Amino acid sequence: MRRFAEACRLGDIAALGAALDADAIAVCDGGGLLPAAMSPIHGAEDVAQMAAVLLSGQPDAELTIEAVNGRAGLALRRSGQAIAVVGIKTADARVAVLWIVLNPANLSGWHRR
Repeated sequence: MRRFAEACRLGDIAALGAALDADAIAVCDGGGLLPAAMSPIHGAEDVAQMAAVLLSGQPDAELTIEAVNGRAGLALRRSGQAIAVVGIKTADARVAVLWIVLNPANLSGWHRR
């Protein structure tokens, strides 16, 4: 998970893919307010591409490792405001499942004051 977080920070798609299980799955929640995949994304290559778009290269954003729903996860914030929260499930030291919350209505509890 730490390798995945660092790859996100760097925007390194190859490193993202290497940190993912070959059969990785990503599920997004944009709540209809933000563009998000309507169905789960399958496979390390496609999940790495999507993660790079959503979690990398955000100007003035900070990506931190945090507990998300009792699991290891990530929070992406800009100026203290959460813009994405990611729950992560790992298998054999690789990221197997990502639950990415982008819906602003579901992120208010993650804002820092």
